[in-house]
Amino acid sequence: MQSTVFEALAEPSRLKIVELLRAGPLSVGEIAEALEIRQPQVSKHLRVLGDSGIVAGQPVARRRIYHLEAAPFEEIGRWAESFAQLWETRLDSLGRYLESIAEGTEDRADDD
Repeated sequence: MQSTVFEALAEPSRLKIVELLRAGPLSVGEIAEALEIRQPQVSKHLRVLGDSGIVAGQPVARRRIYHLEAAPFEEIGRWAESFAQLWETRLDSLGRYLESIAEGTEDRADDD
């Protein structure tokens, strides 16, 4: 997992751009209008997102249309899944431990 992906997504405006592009491809102007920021700022953020592989742009007439690239998000998903499996295993162990305590407590209560 490249840290550049997380670094790019850590900036709030870039994260908002990614959330906008999740709905579909947009131009710089459309993104700027939706976020109420200037086009040069959007272009700067898109450059960072593009350098990290998160977005790509394609020229359409005189505009450039940006879309999300799947690969970084698939990689993030695999990375997050490894933590989900870890916590699932730990929670299962905790559940078994708590059940054994409860069963032990019930056994002692029955002995009275």
